[in-house]
Amino acid sequence: MSLSGRASLISPSPTLAITAKAKAMKAQGIDIIGFGAGEPDFDTPEHIKEEARKALQEGFTKYTPVSGIEPLKKAICKKLKKDNGLNYDPAQIIVSCGAKHSLYNAIQIICEEGDEVILPSPYWVSYPEQIKLSGARPVIVETREAEGFKLGPEKFLKEITSQTKLLILNSPNNPTGAVYSRDELLALAEIAMEKKIYVISDEIYEKITYDKVKHISIASLSPRMQDLTVVVNGVSKAYSMTGWRIGYAAGNKEIIAAMSRLQSHSTSNPDSIAQRAAGEAIEGTQEPLKEMVAEFEKRRDYLGERLNNLKGFSCQQPQGAFYAFPNISGVLGKFFRGRKIEDSSSLTGLLLDEARVAVIPGSAFGQDNYLRFSYATSMENISKGLDRIEDVVNKIN
Repeated sequence: MSLSGRASLISPSPTLAITAKAKAMKAQGIDIIGFGAGEPDFDTPEHIKEEARKALQEGFTKYTPVSGIEPLKKAICKKLKKDNGLNYDPAQIIVSCGAKHSLYNAIQIICEEGDEVILPSPYWVSYPEQIKLSGARPVIVETREAEGFKLGPEKFLKEITSQTKLLILNSPNNPTGAVYSRDELLALAEIAMEKKIYVISDEIYEKITYDKVKHISIASLSPRMQDLTVVVNGVSKAYSMTGWRIGYAAGNKEIIAAMSRLQSHSTSNPDSIAQRAAGEAIEGTQEPLKEMVAEFEKRRDYLGERLNNLKGFSCQQPQGAFYAFPNISGVLGKFFRGRKIEDSSSLTGLLLDEARVAVIPGSAFGQDNYLRFSYATSMENISKGLDRIEDVVNKIN
């Protein structure tokens, strides 16, 4: 069988093996505690579900415009103005089947064969694959824990070539929880504007920040920067609506129009009922969101303290999202009952086998000396899972 060259570019997910093994163990009745979830464990708020029921009862079940219904696009424009200080009109908005879909569309429209895309690591696992599928080349720029896992202007400038087309920024970040400050973004924006480099700003975790840290959109720094930026966001994380599959992008009219043309030949419109629900999420009460973030903050504090007390582990306090990214350098090269811990994947395998706990290896995000823990699970699970991990880690020598 002969497949396309494009198909060969897609790498298998580094998390597949451990995820498949965890599922198989669960199917055998083994009690597995998972720290891998990339979605809130809370239910979608009731007022949002009620709007979906209302849409269904009204027969709002047909095709909608490809780029989304006008009321939702207007609600997104109001949100971007209120929350981010960004002025857009509905023609500059596209609603897609999740933020991942918006990202894919934007990368496909901006990039082509021979282009280079600067991608800070640690990065979300789908960015490199989406870049490769566009024909462009991901230029991975490693950020350091000592720098707060943030791309600085010196590193950004050093990696720019005549082929550089795009920078992808994710703040708050998955997997580190890092949030860029206004000054940090200004330094990057000045370079992007000078070199005429597009920016995709993935802001899907915007609403989940802690310690009074404020999310800033790089697009808000100047009209010129706004014109170079595609802002990507959605309702999945903030409103616990991952399965509803509604994301959106805001940007230059030409880019958004091209994304709409691409979407018209791939998925057509996003789900009609979910669009109505998303509008209610954005414009309705935000109290459930506040309660969710408060609970996440409690879990973050507890998880961080426990991780920092594990032998060989250290963990920076995340400022946003719902992930911790502990450094495991202190256990690498050591042994558990003759089993050598060579890298993040071997440690995740060990924790699954011996502690019955599933975590994600840092190699999936481009940095092998780390693990990713999601605290989008109950405090009971977090406590029990860490007890198990501690028991195993204490036997490593």
